[in-house]
Amino acid sequence: MYTITVSLPHEILAHSFKAMSLKAAMRTAVPTMLYYLMRSPLPKSEKPALFTMNILPPMMTVWYHFARKALGDRVDYVIFDCSGKLDPKDFLGARVQKFLNFYAATKSDEFLRHIAKNRKIGWICDDDMFPMSGEMLNVLEREFRDPKTASVSFRPRDWWRLEIDGKSYEPSSSYCTALNREIFVDREHLSLAPANGNNHPSNIGKAPGRYDTFDKANEILIKKGYRCAIVPKEERDRYLTGFSGMSGAVALLEYFKTREQTLAFYETPEKERWSGNVLFGTLSSMLAVWTILELYERITGEPYIIPSLPARAVLEQLREDHKQYFRSDQSLTWFDDVRTRLLREL
Repeated sequence: MYTITVSLPHEILAHSFKAMSLKAAMRTAVPTMLYYLMRSPLPKSEKPALFTMNILPPMMTVWYHFARKALGDRVDYVIFDCSGKLDPKDFLGARVQKFLNFYAATKSDEFLRHIAKNRKIGWICDDDMFPMSGEMLNVLEREFRDPKTASVSFRPRDWWRLEIDGKSYEPSSSYCTALNREIFVDREHLSLAPANGNNHPSNIGKAPGRYDTFDKANEILIKKGYRCAIVPKEERDRYLTGFSGMSGAVALLEYFKTREQTLAFYETPEKERWSGNVLFGTLSSMLAVWTILELYERITGEPYIIPSLPARAVLEQLREDHKQYFRSDQSLTWFDDVRTRLLREL
């Protein structure tokens, strides 16, 4: 039986992230340095520039399939390949750049400030957020007609609120958010960087404590009188679907070499040994990886094998066995509903 020597799950997760990034750096370090020497922006155009970043190659194939199906050539695509494993020939029409796996905010800032410098709209979308409708572009055109609109979000954070001058706002997040570069970069010189000191109220009983990607800039923009638009839920649910927090599962699957090693990670599920979203997030995300592999094979006709990924049925049983440790706001059906929709709309 394989045993894990690091005592706490979140410590193993943090270690796996570091190990994955260091391994990928052997493939991405030199291309990143060459990129910084050149820093070639996209040409001038009225098209939005749509940016994503990837550490799991089959997910990029799935994301690009849905993005192209929904948005076609009405946007210009930029992909940061942070695993160093993508073949640009598989993503014709996109700019694919091998790039070190820096923090998401660092990569997004680089895109907004330099690659998209000739565009009005820089649109950031996680690769586990799948565009489903060309109507998204009509929404951007409509919302950005207001010159005070700094951003448009299709997937805000839903577990805490920005409380500013007696008013409550949904945090825009950076899951799938378009920004007016003239405001964000040229005029206000802002960054998407995280920050400490987030004491805004939450729905789960404690303040967030930390501003995640774009949160602090979101707060600053609102305080300065700009509009950070949130697409209404019913509308945005038609336009976008996706998972969340899949990087943790990807890092673990890269770190472990066999299914037995991965399963050993879940052998001690006592509630006090798990922190925050680690248990629910990694289990759900591993099931989401199975969905990605299923879609990838349907798109390409070829399987993609991850030796450390346990069987779907085993993961589903683990999730059922461990559900007593999940928070009340953590949905067991969310990831399954996304799978159903993606398969239906493939």
